[in-house]
Amino acid sequence: MPHAIAHPTTARALESPQARLARTVLTVLAGTALVTLAAKTQIPFWPVPMTLHTLAVMALAVAFGPRVAVSILLTYLASGAVGLPVFSGSPERGVGLAYMVGPTGGYLLGYLAAAGVVGALARGAGFVGRVGAMLAGLALVYLFGVAWLAVFVPVDRLLAVGVAPFLLGDLLKIGVVAVGGALLPGLRGWVKGIRS
Repeated sequence: MPHAIAHPTTARALESPQARLARTVLTVLAGTALVTLAAKTQIPFWPVPMTLHTLAVMALAVAFGPRVAVSILLTYLASGAVGLPVFSGSPERGVGLAYMVGPTGGYLLGYLAAAGVVGALARGAGFVGRVGAMLAGLALVYLFGVAWLAVFVPVDRLLAVGVAPFLLGDLLKIGVVAVGGALLPGLRGWVKGIRS
């Protein structure tokens, strides 16, 4: 008589709390590394080079939900705060809190807010719902970013400096995540085990 094979959902339900915790911690650390790599990656684009920061934040929020995505971003921000070189444009030896209170600090906080909102809104949503969730998250990134940037840039220049150069690239990244999310069913098994 052939052995019965446990359904993946049943197997995860039987997984020990320690194993679930280990899987979540591993996911948060890998996600933090992914956000760091995305922040450091510069792609030639017009009118300014773009990083993959937004793409990573949106993808992680859609894939893992708000709890894990926020944990990833908190770990990323904490890593930067203690001086690890995780931020875009930061030198090999990180600059810590000084970078976080600089002109781009609001965008970093916006990524944290977006991780939670996108993760919550995209949960169980179809293609259009995921795109809407990511657009709402992007609006938060710009809202926090521009609000903080106002400390450094005259108000009449905020949109020209803090939104316009990045909007086309960010919309493109949202499109990539939206389409890519539909094409990555292999990740679903891992995600279902830790999704918030």
